[in-house]
Amino acid sequence: MPAQRILRLGLIGTGKHGSRYARHIRDDLPGVELAAVSRRDPEKLAAAAREFGARPYADFRELIAAGGIDGVVAVVPPTLHLAVVTCAARAGLPVLLEKPAAPNLQAGRALLDVLRAYPVRVMVAQTLRYNAVVRAFAAHREVIGPVHSLNFTQRFEPSPLAWLDDPAVSGGGITLHTGVHAFDLMHVLTGLEAERVTCQMGSVHTRRTEDNFAASIRLQGGAALATVSCARTAGGRNGHLELAGEKGTLSGDHVLHRAELVVGAKAQPIRLGAPAATVREVLRDFALALRTGERMPVPIEEGLRAVAVADACYAAARAGAEAGVEAVAPRAIAAEDPHL
Repeated sequence: MPAQRILRLGLIGTGKHGSRYARHIRDDLPGVELAAVSRRDPEKLAAAAREFGARPYADFRELIAAGGIDGVVAVVPPTLHLAVVTCAARAGLPVLLEKPAAPNLQAGRALLDVLRAYPVRVMVAQTLRYNAVVRAFAAHREVIGPVHSLNFTQRFEPSPLAWLDDPAVSGGGITLHTGVHAFDLMHVLTGLEAERVTCQMGSVHTRRTEDNFAASIRLQGGAALATVSCARTAGGRNGHLELAGEKGTLSGDHVLHRAELVVGAKAQPIRLGAPAATVREVLRDFALALRTGERMPVPIEEGLRAVAVADACYAAARAGAEAGVEAVAPRAIAAEDPHL
């Protein structure tokens, strides 16, 4: 059997989170090489290039134009996603985008327009799908019967990243950057579309974006209701998740790594195994899709579905009234990537 060809990736963004991607590519993905990195800060770019043995580029456009890569991984603020995807798509390169897929649905639709003109595959790194508790919920989903209620609560410390409080860069606050995890799981775990939203937001430590929100979401004709509450204001972390069905309830915490099946008044712990390195698993799926030419596990449309719910939350909070969730039109996706 011939040796498998090395996949070469270019990483745009090597900050705190981007460095996680870089380490996993270097250490955990046999047959995958981090060939190039891009960062605007010249000193930090040089340090990253030395650490990961990759070609350095101050401008992501230069990284893409230089060639020699099979795909792009973008770990940058979502306001840069349209520019990155446009450049990569014109070069015929598939892209892995850190969530959220876009700063808003208007930008998301512009992304889809680009991909209709230059049909490359794009995967959104909705990393929470790969969490062990979430996967246990998905595996036990049929046990609890039809779902009518979902609850998601996320709490963690204030972020030291100043750009998160600059809406021109971040596109929004915790509703966009953390809420999209919950909005994505609503569909993954129930199969239902979000239709209408009420939402309240607050700012505790931030000035220009919200770091606290609570939303109530009606799913598909009232078949189920979801409540989502996230805050970047706490002294401790948790990630409570509850999925209530007619035959039982799945309850757990994706941060604290515990899950149980509740039937009546009895709770049965669910075995989870070791916590998953979610970024590593996302990268493995992306690399596998590159090799096989298969559909990306989390295509751009699914990432934008979560952004649409975030948009509705912002609209509801501004109006102080219920807001509808806009649908994301599907796009014809190329069966094979023309670059590989």
